[in-house]
Amino acid sequence: MSGSYDRAGAKGFAREHLRGIWCAAPTPFRADLSLDEAGFRANLRHWFTELGVDGVFVAGKQGEFFSMSVEERKRSFTLAAEVARETGKRTIMSCSDQNLDTVLELAAHAEACGADFIVVHAPVLHFVHDRDETLVEYYRHISERTRLGIALWSHPDSGYLMSPDLCLRIAENPGVVAIKYSVPREMYAELSRRAGDALLVSTASEDEWLDNILELGWRLYLCSSPPAMLQTAADRRMREYTDLAFAGRAGEARRVFDSLAPVRQAIRSTKPGGKPQAHTKYWMELLGQAGGPVRRPMLPLTDAERAATRAAFAGCGLKVPTRQAAE
Repeated sequence: MSGSYDRAGAKGFAREHLRGIWCAAPTPFRADLSLDEAGFRANLRHWFTELGVDGVFVAGKQGEFFSMSVEERKRSFTLAAEVARETGKRTIMSCSDQNLDTVLELAAHAEACGADFIVVHAPVLHFVHDRDETLVEYYRHISERTRLGIALWSHPDSGYLMSPDLCLRIAENPGVVAIKYSVPREMYAELSRRAGDALLVSTASEDEWLDNILELGWRLYLCSSPPAMLQTAADRRMREYTDLAFAGRAGEARRVFDSLAPVRQAIRSTKPGGKPQAHTKYWMELLGQAGGPVRRPMLPLTDAERAATRAAFAGCGLKVPTRQAAE
């Protein structure tokens, strides 16, 4: 689907449609490191139609945007928007870049190809210590040049974290609708309590997602790769515990959530600290999804790391469809 609203209506559109489980999409590459368009389409259809994913976050850090050309990033936007329209789902396109002209070029393409929202990471600000005015102006400038609702993204990778006070200042902008707030829980809980209808607050931690539904009233997981890694067509426990929690059935939701602990541990215990994207892609391949190699500067898994991951996958209790298990 695609966002049909103007800047003034962005917050209302987001409250209605930026909801549920969103998945940060890894970008599959072929052996020659070109974009695997068929694999990407197949992954998206699988997530949307078989895993119960409500929306997809395209060309972010999980997607190795830093190794992609601007044209490749645009193409990934177009592919995701097409599959989302076909399946009645939603998209948020990461336009994050250190070059503001690139951010705006990507935002224009996101709008043109039918995206619902964009996300823009807080930039690295070299030598800048008093950042607030710079960031207020940065997001104002972007917002005035797109009609799409903008999700902020604050993460330690910027070299700083945006404070709740600053986030609320930026959220006075009618085009700013949400934040992916990769910060300690006390910070995002404070912002969530204070934001009201001005800003949808979420974070990438699936470990904290159930508590955030039950304790903070969240209805948006924005987002990382667990929706594609913890589930199969035969085992949709993340979707199941989310829906139970949304329905107020906390005890049942907790039991389903807890049952995924062996899967989380299998991923956590085999993921090398320096190779997160490579591990995610290999786990996806074990699930029958398109993964492929990583691009430099990321490093591939060694044979030993792949073997350890295979063994952990086999013993984690994740149910795979009969056909896939036979393969």
